[in-house]
Amino acid sequence: MDETEPEDIAAALAEIAGAVARSLTDRRGMSFTTAATLSRLEREGPLRVTALAAAEGVAQPSMTQLVQRLETQGLATRVGDPADGRVTLVALTDAGREVLAERRRARNDTLVRLLAALSEEERRALGSAMRTALPLVRRMAGEPAPPGGPRPETA
Repeated sequence: MDETEPEDIAAALAEIAGAVARSLTDRRGMSFTTAATLSRLEREGPLRVTALAAAEGVAQPSMTQLVQRLETQGLATRVGDPADGRVTLVALTDAGREVLAERRRARNDTLVRLLAALSEEERRALGSAMRTALPLVRRMAGEPAPPGGPRPETA
């Protein structure tokens, strides 16, 4: 692997993302699209169904069905747009925030358990690589650095 070739770096990043995602996937829990939608509402605040659908790369009717399920589960609610009373927005509920927080705690617990299998030297090397890579990947992806330093906020 040439450490500066975009194709090689892209392949390595995709492999890392896939390996981490596979180790964290809870096939019994909520879908990736559901978790991503809730996370987006948490980050960006209330949004139109059409904006959510576009942002998550799903058809508008599919997002409408998802929002209906989230409402039924008490994880999201529809609210009026203060800027335009004719528009309805989808907002995250407190229960939705708690579900996201619990998913993050479970994800973190899983990663801690997996990292415990590495030697101290391996953890030190991985930690150093993450401190270097995370800000670069965030910048590359157009994401702002979180206040207080690196802290992934994904679902």
